[in-house]
Amino acid sequence: MAEKVFLHLGLPKTATTYLQTLMWGSQAQMREQGVLLPGEARREHLWASRVVRGEDSAEAMTPWQRGAWDRLRAEMAAWEGHAVISHEFFAAASTEQARAMVEALAPAEVHLVLTAREPLGLFTASWQESLKNRETTPMAEYAREVSESPSDIWNWRTLDLTLVLARWAPEDGPVPADRVHVLPLPGRTAPREEIWHRFAVLLGLDSGSFDLGGTFPNESMGVVEAETLRRINVHLDDFSRAIDRGTFIRTFLADERLVPRGGERFWPGERQIQECRSRGKDAVELVQRRGFQVIGDPADLLVPDELPRRRQPDSVTDTEVAEVAVELVGTMLGDYRALRHERRALRQEREDARRELEEYRRLPLWRITGSRVKGVLRRLGLLRG
Repeated sequence: MAEKVFLHLGLPKTATTYLQTLMWGSQAQMREQGVLLPGEARREHLWASRVVRGEDSAEAMTPWQRGAWDRLRAEMAAWEGHAVISHEFFAAASTEQARAMVEALAPAEVHLVLTAREPLGLFTASWQESLKNRETTPMAEYAREVSESPSDIWNWRTLDLTLVLARWAPEDGPVPADRVHVLPLPGRTAPREEIWHRFAVLLGLDSGSFDLGGTFPNESMGVVEAETLRRINVHLDDFSRAIDRGTFIRTFLADERLVPRGGERFWPGERQIQECRSRGKDAVELVQRRGFQVIGDPADLLVPDELPRRRQPDSVTDTEVAEVAVELVGTMLGDYRALRHERRALRQEREDARRELEEYRRLPLWRITGSRVKGVLRRLGLLRG
């Protein structure tokens, strides 16, 4: 069994995509340095989180997807160094589910790793993320309650560091305080790569030996763009499958069409800002009182005393939404035209290849070369390589 297993639980929107992209792009290099990232792709850790948390969608998973957690454990059981499991949805697990996951990794020495950030930025980013997952809740109504369900991700259940630690690292839990590591995101003036160096060193990696050039930022929408997407989501009843949400709402619509517009940054209302301040202070008090290891500055978990003035989403007017929506229709019409042209060109290419194949059929065999036939078959999609 792996000597140590690091469970990176999130929190969501705390550079998790950044860290996971780096790890999955360097899986072989990590193995060379004695750290196993089990599985073939990031989605297997997502599937494992669904199984561990008993998520409702697990019932619709294929047998292969439901077996992800067993496969990851088997791979770690055959490993002698360190191992890491990483997905932010683990943060939603109940106390019983968390304990069961830790115990399932025995006899490995389990460490909990929680990347965290000040709650106001986290709250704002989380609302945007919920919109990319087809949510329609206005920001003023977002996360007003703490969900009791491990299937719910986008609320204070996973955003509040105090609540996550209370479930994963209770005082009578299986993971002692000195094996709980809190990594605050560095302030805005710090290099982006700093969170990677902190995370990698904790795992036992030579953080400076990794290529950091292939990662990508997880950008945000402006206030008008976010409100426009929220209103569009109301009309997307058929986009319920995860692949539809990820492909069409998140990537095609949000990340590729709305994010590039830029737009004004924004805050929630004053009541929500004060709630974020309070939750940040509670988290710092808990971390210090319990003696969890903080890798970074605990002050980065607090909402700054002074904030720049920004708009709130409920200030967005119908006219502003209409302007974004009209421009979006124009952009998507261009997308559709380009797609039609591409499909027409592909149909023509296939039709030309069929005609050429028919001509070959009428030729004597001695007139037909293998290379010419292979070329036609490739164009028809019947032969690869």
